[in-house]
Parts: sequence; structure tokens; C-alpha cells
Amino acid sequence: MLGHAERNRLIEENLPLVGYLARDLHSRATHVPLEELASVGALALVTAADAFDPALGVPFGAYARRRILGAFADEMRSMDWASRGIRKRIKETTAIRDTLTARLGRSATADEIAETMGLPRTAVVEALDDAARTVTSLDDASVLEVPSAMTLPDEAAVLRERRDVLERAVAALPPRMRAIVQAVYIDERPVKEIAAELGVSHSAVSQQRAEAIRLLRDALERFAAEEQVEPISRVSVETREAYFTRITAMLPRAGRGMTPAASVPL
Repeated sequence: MLGHAERNRLIEENLPLVGYLARDLHSRATHVPLEELASVGALALVTAADAFDPALGVPFGAYARRRILGAFADEMRSMDWASRGIRKRIKETTAIRDTLTARLGRSATADEIAETMGLPRTAVVEALDDAARTVTSLDDASVLEVPSAMTLPDEAAVLRERRDVLERAVAALPPRMRAIVQAVYIDERPVKEIAAELGVSHSAVSQQRAEAIRLLRDALERFAAEEQVEPISRVSVETREAYFTRITAMLPRAGRGMTPAASVPL
């Protein structure tokens, strides 16, 4: 395993990679908040450095990129809005649209698609709207083409600050959430295996993982964002403030900037 100094060096050198991959995916999946992708990617980078073994002979950049993209995929699966039926309808509608467009030599209208499919126009319009929201595949090779001169000093400084907060925010998570984050993002264990070990359902582990990510995002907004936004985690106010208090206690004195809330055990 890496020493502490080497681990931090790899994280800092690869922070711009998180921003690049997050922006690239956000440009193709605009319904996913860029800040959320950046938070998930930063966590994946930190956990990649924790788990990296140089003896494997794999460059850290390639290893971290795979972990970051995997974390993005997990995050988008957890917030996926489209059922299998909706995706089938989207696929059928876009296939008819593309066939008619090729035949007509121009973009097919919703009325023409509806007539061909024997469906109401409203159903076609809805399917096309849903198609516009569909996420582009993460298997697109372009996500691996990272420019060599991509370091932006201002962005790197912001990401470095977010990384420092994130490390403490992970450590301050409630024990079960922290264990699930460790198992999913560091140990790369299947959710089914984690659920069996904890004696809970697959969905319960997924819900805990998603709530942990929301808490981590709240922590980043609280301690590392220029403007404060409404929390997105679903825990009680008391529980959230107790979590923030634990993070505050871990931060350097200069970075605390607020009066800790009363500690409430989770």
C-alpha cells in the first residue's frame, strides 16, 4: 500500500481528472447535477488512492479513471428514472423516427411518427421528450481521451479543498453508512454480498449508499462551497447537524468557520 505522502500526491495530481470526467459526462447527461458528479468522482479518487497497489503494474491514472467512471455509473443507476417499459418505448419510437427521417430526407414530425406507430401524438411526444433525457453510454471511448495539459490551478485548488473536506466527511459518516461506502467504493464488493453480510436487503444497502452520498454532498456544500444551498440528505435536522459537528471537530482550526452544533449521537 502507498505511504500517506505518496497517496496525497497521487490524489492532488489527478484531481483535474475528476473535473474533466464530471464535465464530460454532464454535457451528455444534463439531468445529473455537475456538483453531484464532482462529489462522487472525488470520493472515488480518494478511495482509489487508498486501494491502489503499485505492484499490479497499472498506472494510477488509468486505475483511478476506471474507478471514477464506475462510481458515476453506480450513481446514475441509483437515480435512474426510466423503467424497462419506458426504455422500450423510447427505443421503438426513436427507431421509427430514424427510419422515417431516412426515408423522407428530413426530420420526421411527431404526427408522422404517431401515424406510423398507430399511437396518439401525445404518447409519441412524451417518448421523444424522454429520449432527450436518456443518458449517453459510459462505454463511449471518448471519456478516456483526457487532454495532457488539463491542469487548471483555480480548479485544482477548489478540488483539493473539497477532497480534504470529503476525507473527513467520510470518516464522520454513521458506522453502517461508512462501512457500506468502504465496501462499495474501496473494496469494490457486490451489493448483494454486502447485503447478505449485513443481514439486510439489496435495496436497503443501495438506499444507505445513496443517503451516504447525499450526506457527503451536504458536507461539501456546507464546508467547501462558496454559496450555501438547501441540504438534500433525508435524515433529520438533528442528525445532520450532529454529522456536521463531527466533521467540524476534524477540520483544521482555520477551516471551521462556524459554531459547532450540539452533538447528537446517531
